[in-house]
Amino acid sequence: MLPALIAMPIFNEERHLEKVLREVRAATPADILVINDGSTDSTAAILARHRDVQVCHHARNQGYGQSLIDAFHWAAQRDYEWVITMDCDEQHEPAMLPEFLAAAARDHADIISGSRYLNHAPGADVPPPDRRQINREITARLNRRLGLNLTDSFCGFKAHRVSAMQRLRLTEPGYAFPMQLWVEAVRCRLRIVEIPVRLIYTDPNRHFGGALDDPKRRLRHYLRVFEEALAAAELARAGAAPRRVIGRPGRRQAGRWRCRVAACCQDPCH
Repeated sequence: MLPALIAMPIFNEERHLEKVLREVRAATPADILVINDGSTDSTAAILARHRDVQVCHHARNQGYGQSLIDAFHWAAQRDYEWVITMDCDEQHEPAMLPEFLAAAARDHADIISGSRYLNHAPGADVPPPDRRQINREITARLNRRLGLNLTDSFCGFKAHRVSAMQRLRLTEPGYAFPMQLWVEAVRCRLRIVEIPVRLIYTDPNRHFGGALDDPKRRLRHYLRVFEEALAAAELARAGAAPRRVIGRPGRRQAGRWRCRVAACCQDPCH
């Protein structure tokens, strides 16, 4: 069997955890890692009953992106070849795991990204309007600026080649993690494919927390992280240490970065 690890970042998912673990176990014999990101409910107690599940505990909440970064490190240290990331809120179907494993086994990609919008499935849920609009806008911008052809830039249901992830400079700890991931994937010329997954929203009122609950501020945050990732990628290509970019770039800067990302893609990643 392909040496793969199923990694689930979770924060206060006591309501779903038992069921999701049971369904993952029924779908694949692959090892399971849960990144318990500072949960304050009974998540830790539930995990303690599952001796066959690997657990990475964060003493405090460090963020979605940091949980994924830790999952990649965990997998690399234990010689897994692939990490499949999925949420633990029943919005990602464990029954799809064999599809991701089969796509990984074909060895044609480095990132296999689930897309809720690649195919229109009858009976699919309707996403909250602000989330769909932000996804649409960000996906279009990523495609235009990075030369990608994505249909869903935010789906967390993905298979990642571990050796490829080790080449990326991933530091974004929060929900804007995909902004950095896609820039770094292009910088390192990774092979990306999408496969369709079902669009499921079990709780349309689920919130991000803090300022990100405001759609306008969330979009601005994503765009800022994206521009910072572009700047860091250009500095990495030039051999300089990455630094944070202060302020929001204007239209002229956006055009300049389109050229620089294209140039960045001509060089192999180290």
